[in-house]
Amino acid sequence: MNLSFGDNVRIRVTSETEDAGVAGLEGQIYGETTPSVTGVDVIGSTSDDYALNVHFEGRREALWFAPELVELLDHAPGTEIRLEGVDKKWTRTEDGRWHEEALAPEKKPWWKFW
Repeated sequence: MNLSFGDNVRIRVTSETEDAGVAGLEGQIYGETTPSVTGVDVIGSTSDDYALNVHFEGRREALWFAPELVELLDHAPGTEIRLEGVDKKWTRTEDGRWHEEALAPEKKPWWKFW
């Protein structure tokens, strides 16, 4: 199963996650990276050269984890994303897709009156 941006997750209980004080915590995936390129500190093995960034509510830090230490809770259905200057929003569905919706009515060309 692929984990991706916006997913709600739980950190598995392992010696690494217990040492880091995050075993069993729930959070949301905020990003992904290639540790060999970005140089981030990763909890767990980086043998696949891939890590997930998990944000925990109420904590000032977001940590990077090996994917096998992160388990999916849900795809955070109903989560909305909006970008400044873009008349659209994206809403997360239960199956993890993003539904795109226009916020402004479609503008008709100046030469169309009907």
